[in-house]
Amino acid sequence: MEIKMKKPNNYEATPASGDYVPVALGGHLLIIKEVAEMQSRTGKDMIKVFFDFASGDAQPAYFSNVFRDDVRPDKKWPAAGTTYLLTEDVDGNCSRQFKTFITSVEKSNPGFRVDWGEGFTRGFQNKLTGGVFGIVEEEYNDKVHKNRKLRWFRSTEGVLEAPVPEEKLLANGSRSRLPEDKDGFISVPEGCQEELPF
Repeated sequence: MEIKMKKPNNYEATPASGDYVPVALGGHLLIIKEVAEMQSRTGKDMIKVFFDFASGDAQPAYFSNVFRDDVRPDKKWPAAGTTYLLTEDVDGNCSRQFKTFITSVEKSNPGFRVDWGEGFTRGFQNKLTGGVFGIVEEEYNDKVHKNRKLRWFRSTEGVLEAPVPEEKLLANGSRSRLPEDKDGFISVPEGCQEELPF
């Protein structure tokens, strides 16, 4: 008996496995989708930055396209398009990565200055900045993974020529989960998906 194959639902919109293109390592032009204030699990003030690659980048709208092509009913913004920054360091002073983020956005958008207070997060939407991506080794699900992640922010000036940073490996074979580095970045596993920011 011959079975007639029925075309599956959403066939046209489903990406084929071979079509996946990873994030290119090195510098990218970023556009900020949203900034949200929050607290870490230990009660420290932090921000969550949702971003995409801007027009003019080699991979424009990369994370928007990943989100668009996600066929799951509970779509979520890609974890690689999200980063977390603590606002203070271990001594209670402004963290270097938070200050770098602020100054990178200000330098990339002439005339823009941060509006401290109630309008802080709204001011960042659709602003440009630069970001440098590299390999970060992390462990989750009892396996070590090498993920392509935002390593640091910088202004848009010259960011596309930025060198690829050295790989950030787990120290001495440690298996720490979601490590927080000294500069205030919290690493989030590639497979961990975040809520859509907008």
